[in-house]
Amino acid sequence: MSQPEILTFGCRLNTYESEVIRNHTEAAGIDDVIVVNTCAVTAEAERQARQAIRRARRNKPDAKIVVTGCSAQISPSQYDQMDEVDVVLGNEEKLQLESWQALEIGKSSIRVNDIMSVTETANHFIGGFDDRARAFVQIQQGCDHRCTFCIIPYGRGPSRSTPVGEVIRQVRSLVENGYKEIVLTGVDLTDYGKDLPGQPTLGNLSRRLLMQVPALPRLRLSSLDPVEIDDDLFGLIEKERRLLPYFHLSLQAGDDMILKRMKRRHNRSDAIDICSRIRQLRPDSTFGADLIAGFPTETDEMFENTLAIVDECDLTHLHVFPYSERSGTPAAKMPSVPKTIRRERASQLRAAGQKRLAALMKSKIGKTAQVLVEKENAGRCEQFLTVRLDHEAEPGTILPCHIIGSDGNQLDAQAA
Repeated sequence: MSQPEILTFGCRLNTYESEVIRNHTEAAGIDDVIVVNTCAVTAEAERQARQAIRRARRNKPDAKIVVTGCSAQISPSQYDQMDEVDVVLGNEEKLQLESWQALEIGKSSIRVNDIMSVTETANHFIGGFDDRARAFVQIQQGCDHRCTFCIIPYGRGPSRSTPVGEVIRQVRSLVENGYKEIVLTGVDLTDYGKDLPGQPTLGNLSRRLLMQVPALPRLRLSSLDPVEIDDDLFGLIEKERRLLPYFHLSLQAGDDMILKRMKRRHNRSDAIDICSRIRQLRPDSTFGADLIAGFPTETDEMFENTLAIVDECDLTHLHVFPYSERSGTPAAKMPSVPKTIRRERASQLRAAGQKRLAALMKSKIGKTAQVLVEKENAGRCEQFLTVRLDHEAEPGTILPCHIIGSDGNQLDAQAA
């Protein structure tokens, strides 16, 4: 018999949920199971999941294979039809202990509920994370917006939030368990609180969290919608050093017409203004962004606007996706850009981001940084830059370091 194996694809929320699954499989006493927690954001993500499923069956022919996650929620039949798959669980079912307890008593191979009927986010306490120096806390789930390219709302359901008190309780416990950095995560993080009594904002939650858990050294936020950053959060950015100065923005494009066709809620100037305002409040801030290359109808001129925004916002951590048609979305019916052009534009965006990253790293040489050690000799500083240490250190500790060099991809440091 062997311990459950969990293969996680996609976002940080899936990382968090895989730990919930790990706890449930252990509580249910399940052995010899492989769980594939899928992503549906692109066709490539789904292809990688199917490939992993086939590889898992070859490597462990006697294991039970359970497929779950967004792709399984949206298209359960495509996995049920795979000979390698034993059970398909929906995104709601995967977080229920009963689902894992039922695996051994032979229930239906497809257990996927209507995710749009879910109105609450179940609270799942995670006391630790496998091989991770930082801990993730889910504060929000689902999305009420309908960007024309995105299938994720149909995999995650409507927006719903975890109550403030429960978030604080989880964070306090994780800090007591030794975690020095907490990452707040969700599908649409800045939508937090709209469904809760009093409608607390993300900034309000973060402020209360830092106030009530004074022993927490570092708080990091995952992806933010640029036009939903609230005044409380701007205040924390300016005054609270424990809120780390790296902000990942859900931009998607830098051209106004493409943003309109994507049905995004910000325009080009909004993105530039937000980055400028945050830098004025916190000069050491750095930014990442999600960008889609080759969205339907995107002309060369439109793409140039997106390429230019990398420099105008000084974006250093890019998640670039060549546009991927998602069946059932409005964008899939729009005039498409050839895939070769999508890939070329994605390559140009990645190169622009790498150039900005290398310049940022060069500017850090000679300065000091607080590094959260993730492995014996590597970690990340406040701006989420990778740092290689000249000595081994205990994972999970925060070390003051002196930056002595960079190869453009990571910083080299020695103890300060």
